[in-house]
Parts: sequence; C-alpha cells; structure tokens
Amino acid sequence: MNLLDMQGLSRNFGGLRAVSDVSASIESTKITSLIGPNGAGKTTAFNLVTGLLPVSSGTIHFNGANITGLAPYKIAALGIARTFQNIRIFGNMTVLENAMVGLHTRSRKGFFSAAFKLPGLKREEAHIHREAMKKLEFVGLNGMANVSAGNLAFGRQRALEIARALATEPKLLLLDEPAAGLNTHETLALGELIRKICGLGITVFLVEHDMELVMSISDRVIVLNNGKLIAEGTPAEVQCDPEVIRAYLGEE
Repeated sequence: MNLLDMQGLSRNFGGLRAVSDVSASIESTKITSLIGPNGAGKTTAFNLVTGLLPVSSGTIHFNGANITGLAPYKIAALGIARTFQNIRIFGNMTVLENAMVGLHTRSRKGFFSAAFKLPGLKREEAHIHREAMKKLEFVGLNGMANVSAGNLAFGRQRALEIARALATEPKLLLLDEPAAGLNTHETLALGELIRKICGLGITVFLVEHDMELVMSISDRVIVLNNGKLIAEGTPAEVQCDPEVIRAYLGEE
C-alpha cells in the first residue's frame, strides 16, 4: 500500500526547473531513499511534499488525501514530519523543551485553558512531558533532558531533531541528509535508529549522500538527476542501472 503518491510533480524557479514531472510512490512502513547528484532536486522535492514550496504543476496525495497546496502546519497535522540538512534546534532551550515543541500539533488546549489555568491544561502538560521523554529515550538522549540543546555534540543534535520530529506522531518521516557531518560510528547508529523507527510502523523517506547507508537500510531507492526521475527500484537494481552510474560518474 502506498502512503505517499507524487504525480507529475514539477517546480520552476524562473527559467530553472528544479523538479521536472516526477511521478513516484512511497510504500507504507518501508524505508525509501531519494538519491542523486548535488542539485538534482532532492531537497526541493521534500519542500514540495511538506508544503514549504508551492508546486508548479502536479499533485501530491498522502494517505489517500490530496495535500497539494496545503500549508506546512496542516500537512504536519496530517502526519508528515521532517528534519533538515542544516540542524534547526532551539539552542537556548533544553533538550526536553525541544522535544516538547514537537507535540504542539497534538495539543488540544488553547488560550483560555492557559489563561484560566484550567485542570485539563495541567493534565495535557504532564502528558506532553511524558511523551517527549519517551522520544528522547528512543533516540538515546533520555539522560540529557535538562542539558541546553546548544551544548550537545553535533551527532546528538541530529538525534534531537529526529526526536522532535517523532514527537509529532508522524505516519511519514522525511529525513534530509541525516548522516551529513557524522562519523562512521554515528552513521552506523543512525542506520540502526532509522530501522527502529520503521519498526514502529512509521514510513521513512530519506535523502542521503552516504551510499553505504542508503544501500544497507533502504527497501527502495529513487534516483533524480537534473530534476528528473531516472531510476527507481531495489538497492541492487539501482546500483546496476547504467543511467545511475552515468549520473554519478559521468560514464557507464
């Protein structure tokens, strides 16, 4: 069963077509990687799916619903979360507070509950605290809840971003180059974490340049070059595709 369907997806920047007529599907509860040379359109495709950029043409369906043109917060509320190439944590907040931010899409209490300190607000705050701690424990940060996020080592900041995304309770998690800047040990741990996430029933859509990581954890691989889809299949199939080899190496 497909969780995400992109049909004829395109995005123009003036005369440049960053994504060109891409049609691809992401299967539910699987790990799908989107790869390609620098400038291939991978992050642009992620930005289209999450509503950070409007599509120029084409449609995006998620869990059976047309989400084309929806605002990012509405897409997040439907169950799509993401991380970014450049880490975007709140450095002056604690690790726990960063994780709790991710739960705002599931919060039900509003202004009046806060203003009048209604009993339900305290219950919800306690629930948010518990759930955030569970996400920190899941990514291996439970012992650092009260540490300032800006003081974390780079690899742990990556883990915190993933914990915050998981706190939104997504059905689909988009990870944009999560291995960038990680050492070999951290990359291996990241691969295990991504498998654990998929084991929870969460579908993972990954943009990554680390081919060893991609080929070791992916169920399916989609390849873009110059904004166009040039191949898709299992890791083994993609690795042997002549057009993919040309895109990366310049020759067959």
